[in-house]
Amino acid sequence: MFENLSERLSGILDRLTKQGTLSEEGVKNALREVRISLLEADVSLPVVRDFINKVQQQAAGQAVIKSVTPGQQVVKIVHDALVDVLRGADNPGALKIDNPPAPILMVGLQGSGKTTTTAKLAKRLTEKDGKRVLMASLDTNRPAAMEQLAILGAQIGVDTLPIVKGETPVTITKRTKIQASLGGYDVYVLDTAGRLHIDQELIAQAAAIRDLAQPRETLLVVDGLTGQDAVNIATEFDDKIGVSGVILTRMDGDGRGGAALSMRAVTGKPIRFVGLGEKMDALETFEPDRIAGRILGMGDIVALVEKAQETIETEQAERMIKRMAKGQFNMNDLKMQLEQMLQMGGMQGLMGMLPSIGKMAKQVEEARFDDKVLKRQIALIQSMTKKERTNPQILQASRKKRIAAGSGMEVSDLNKLLKMHRQMSDMMKKMGKGKGGILKKAMQAITGKGGMPDMGSIDTQKLTAASKHMSDKMPGDLPRLDGTPMGLPPGLSGFGKKR
Repeated sequence: MFENLSERLSGILDRLTKQGTLSEEGVKNALREVRISLLEADVSLPVVRDFINKVQQQAAGQAVIKSVTPGQQVVKIVHDALVDVLRGADNPGALKIDNPPAPILMVGLQGSGKTTTTAKLAKRLTEKDGKRVLMASLDTNRPAAMEQLAILGAQIGVDTLPIVKGETPVTITKRTKIQASLGGYDVYVLDTAGRLHIDQELIAQAAAIRDLAQPRETLLVVDGLTGQDAVNIATEFDDKIGVSGVILTRMDGDGRGGAALSMRAVTGKPIRFVGLGEKMDALETFEPDRIAGRILGMGDIVALVEKAQETIETEQAERMIKRMAKGQFNMNDLKMQLEQMLQMGGMQGLMGMLPSIGKMAKQVEEARFDDKVLKRQIALIQSMTKKERTNPQILQASRKKRIAAGSGMEVSDLNKLLKMHRQMSDMMKKMGKGKGGILKKAMQAITGKGGMPDMGSIDTQKLTAASKHMSDKMPGDLPRLDGTPMGLPPGLSGFGKKR
């Protein structure tokens, strides 16, 4: 998300923080580059102008220029201004889904990913909010639309209204209201028909459904890659139908992403969610302060902890971390870590949430890093016996040949995995030392015993420095499976390319 913009802005601000002193001319030059970067990212001109003026007024003060860390002060001012642009005048809070069954109306143009987003939202409401959800497709124009929603509903375990051929969208809406009331549903989501462009028929149909359903939320689904046109679409839908929030899709691509920065300021409507992939769980709430942190290369530690809480079994993790702190890190522990890395989005997904380390993502991409490498490492571990996993020291030539053959790999591949295990074991032991060990703090965050990280109280500069220090201290040659040089930074150079 915001790859190109993040790379440009974090580079500009990095140069500022490295300067011992900062002149007003230096700030102006940096902000000129920021302005160009925002315009190239397709942020609307009025929004860019207001943003730069706000930053310039605060950054040009003598308190900033003469402070001990002027560059860091400017970074904070830019971060806060970015949060203001993304948040707007007020925080919309959670979706209004009281007074069951609460209707949610999904509107948008054809091809914006509306049907898939409907299913993603229903899955989120079911699993995270504990709501009983009913979905219904009102798209009678596109032959496969209703079947598509029914298939997605079966995949995620959410009920869909049975299809009756020949019904009009208004008739389907009436039937959905009755079914939701009689069936005891908390929420029903109406997936309306789309068009290639906004026309009178589309508006009239959506307005009729709105008047009948009286939705608690009307969510506009917009393709984030359409740039400023997305803002125009949002403005027009809001004028003619009334929109309570926006969902931006395809934000996982390397598109310019300026629509997200312009949307709130131009339309006044909040961005409620962003779609970050095709998987049914790839829908995130739009948190302005965390998104601003990602854009400026500060990472998103809160999102990382949330992902960890979703995928890690607490009791199992507690036992593993206690052993790791004592240096008792066996192959079962390594296998568990590799599997959880895959569940949490693979190496690239995790790196995007870590300060400083996230900037290495481009180098990983250029090296054609593939998470299949992690799967091959898991396959090697699965070919071992229970005794071998617990005690990898007993692995001698004959055992290594058997394990390699069982996994379809070479003995040299196994040797590299064993080397990585030894290095990680040493590193875990160091990280576990002392009362304030990194492992213990991580465990507190993951189990919730230490509470979720309060990003408002965190010094982002110290966090970035600590993250970089951890990266530098990671084993510099984690063994890769294809044995070829990658030219990655320390800590990443051991993983393999696509085969």
